[in-house]
Amino acid sequence: MKTMELKAYAKINLGLDVLRKREDGYHDLRMIMQTVTLYDRIHLTETAAPGIRIRTNVSFVPENQENLAFRAAACLMEEFPRENGIYIDLIKYIPVAAGLAGGSADAAAVMVGLNRLFGLGLSAEELMKRAVKIGADVPYCILRGTALAEGIGERLTVLPAPPEAYVVIVKPPVHVSTAYVYKNLKVQELAVHPDIDGQIAALERGDLKGLAERMGNVLETVTARTWPEIDRIRERLLALGALGARMSGSGPSVFGIFAQEQSAREAVLQMKEEGYGQVFLTEWFPSVHKGVHQ
Repeated sequence: MKTMELKAYAKINLGLDVLRKREDGYHDLRMIMQTVTLYDRIHLTETAAPGIRIRTNVSFVPENQENLAFRAAACLMEEFPRENGIYIDLIKYIPVAAGLAGGSADAAAVMVGLNRLFGLGLSAEELMKRAVKIGADVPYCILRGTALAEGIGERLTVLPAPPEAYVVIVKPPVHVSTAYVYKNLKVQELAVHPDIDGQIAALERGDLKGLAERMGNVLETVTARTWPEIDRIRERLLALGALGARMSGSGPSVFGIFAQEQSAREAVLQMKEEGYGQVFLTEWFPSVHKGVHQ
C-alpha cells in the first residue's frame, strides 16, 4: 500500500484588518499571511478497507469528521471515489486553537498528499477551490509563503517574501474562541486599522523594520481586553528586542520579529524562564508558490 509523509506548516498574521460584517454573518478581511517553520507531521497510508481513519497524539483533538484533516480527506474521496481507504496519522506540534491555523494547515497537507498519493492530477488552484469548503484559511495553507488574503480569506495575492528574520511565538495557557472574538468585535467602532498597504510597500522594498513597525491586528481589541496576558507578552517581546510584536489570528498566540538569531534565542530562553507558556523559535517558511510541499 502507498504511503506519504508531509509537513503542515503554521501561519502568522503580519497584518489583520476587518473591514465590515457581511449579511451572511462572515466578515470581510484584509490580511497579510506568512508561513513559519513550525509544523505538524502527517503520515498518510492507503488501506485495503474503504473509508477514512485518523489518529492524533493529542487527546482532545477529535479523530472523526470534526477534524479538518478528516473533512479534507472526505472532500476529495467523495468526489473521486475509490475502493481503498486512507489512514491519517497526525502528530501535532502546532498548538491547538492558537491563532496559528494548525487545523487548516493539516487539512491543506492532507489534500495535497491525497492528490499525489492517488494521482488525482489536480493543480494547486483546483485544490484551493475545493479547500475553501473546509475552511477559509485552508486555501492559503495550500499556497503558503507570503500573501495578501481578502474576502473571508479565500482571495489570495502572492507578495514578496520578507527579509530574513527570526520569529518567536508565545502561546499562553489560555483558550480563545474565534467565534467569541468575532461576535464581540465592534467593527464600526474601530478607531485604528493596520497599515496593510504600508506593509505591502515594505515587503516590496525589503524593509524588515518598516514591515514590523506597521504590523497590526484589530482582533486584539477583543482578545487583549479579555485576556490581558496578550499585551503583557507583546510588551515583553518588545522589551527583549523584537522589532515588532503582535497577536496572530484571533489569538492567543503572540509573535515577535527579531533581526538577529542570538537575540531571538535569548528571548525564547527568557520567555520560557518567566513562564509565559509554550515558546517556539521559528523562521519564515521559504517561498513555495510553485505549489511544492515537503
